Amino acid sequence: MAESKRIIVSLPDSLLKEVDSIVNLERKNRSQFIREAMKLYIRERQKMEIREQLKKGYMEMATLNLALAEHNLNEDNLSFGSYESRLAEGE
Repeated sequence: MAESKRIIVSLPDSLLKEVDSIVNLERKNRSQFIREAMKLYIRERQKMEIREQLKKGYMEMATLNLALAEHNLNEDNLSFGSYESRLAEGE
């Protein structure tokens, strides 16, 4: 493991009791537990940031897709109108 720094963390008694019961169950020590909890928190935060970026991208793309769909619908309507006119002229 890379260089470690010792820190002091203050916890309410109830939270410390929960931590200690998990530590005892999993046969770890508090330091291992805190390291794993911090890594998990950081990973989850990164996932949330990625989700927010994706959400923003999807919203931007929705606007573009709507504009393209409206443009193509108009083009299709014009083409269909032209087709209908040619059919009517042929009758």
